[in-house]
Amino acid sequence: MNLDTRIKFRHLLCFLEIARQGSFAKAADAVSISQPAISKTLKELEDLLETRLFERGKSGVELTPAGIRFMRYAGPCVQALRDGVSTLRTEEHEPPQVKIGILSTVESLLMPEVIGLLHQRHAALVVSVATGPSAFLLSQLHVGELDLVIGRMTDSPQIQGLLFEHLYSESMTLVVRPDHPLLMLQPTDRAQISGYPLVVPSAGTTIRKHADSLFVQCAIVPSAQRVETLSPTLSRRYVLSSDAIWVAPRDAVLLEISRGELAELDLGVREPGGSVGICSNAAMALPLPAQWMCEVLREVALRYRQVSHP
Repeated sequence: MNLDTRIKFRHLLCFLEIARQGSFAKAADAVSISQPAISKTLKELEDLLETRLFERGKSGVELTPAGIRFMRYAGPCVQALRDGVSTLRTEEHEPPQVKIGILSTVESLLMPEVIGLLHQRHAALVVSVATGPSAFLLSQLHVGELDLVIGRMTDSPQIQGLLFEHLYSESMTLVVRPDHPLLMLQPTDRAQISGYPLVVPSAGTTIRKHADSLFVQCAIVPSAQRVETLSPTLSRRYVLSSDAIWVAPRDAVLLEISRGELAELDLGVREPGGSVGICSNAAMALPLPAQWMCEVLREVALRYRQVSHP
């Protein structure tokens, strides 16, 4: 049986949108069809492939192992067709573009430096940046809507089927406003930390696991009063206007620490650090602008490893 003539573009679009949204209802809204219609389309595809692509759970739908393998090829296939159409419709003078996803771990320090170097070396280059949780960004990478994702994500289940290249290790730290009461005693009395509000990464994220690990390592009982967010801007402003303690990746606060705008609590120990790196889709050839991005990322990361990172 020749499946190539029976699998339609609509089958692939519906499959990819369900994988991206993790929900039949949200996927149906995204492609502007009814939920029964998108369920029927998926059923047709599963019958043609003779395998189940999704499992339904309490929190939505998740890809089966077969679904993960199929997405590795379906995403690039659809994106390649979109790119082909785009080349016919785009003006020749359109500048090259690289589409990247960045996590909060690299938003403040690494990426501004990398993008600055890229623009010094390439007079015409558009860097399109998406932010958000690793699960969302990796889903975009799977379906070909991003060229690269940069940050900590090695513990994310969505990394299956993707390539990860380690750049450097980055530890977590605790920072406060410069006149915080806990700074009166050095090293910091760990027992007092539980008496102050916390700003921590969102639950379920890779970086939150490293934050929790730091508390376990230091035998600190976390405060029940906390803000959970991946926004460096919100975290920074809240900490500067209160007695809250921000559990942050060191990259995110290094500039503020060096300028004296934030102060680091001395715990007498440093968390080993998580792996910051580049994630790419093994099923897709990297466009030339994405290769330029990787070259600069490796260059800057080498400097980080030699100077300020373990």
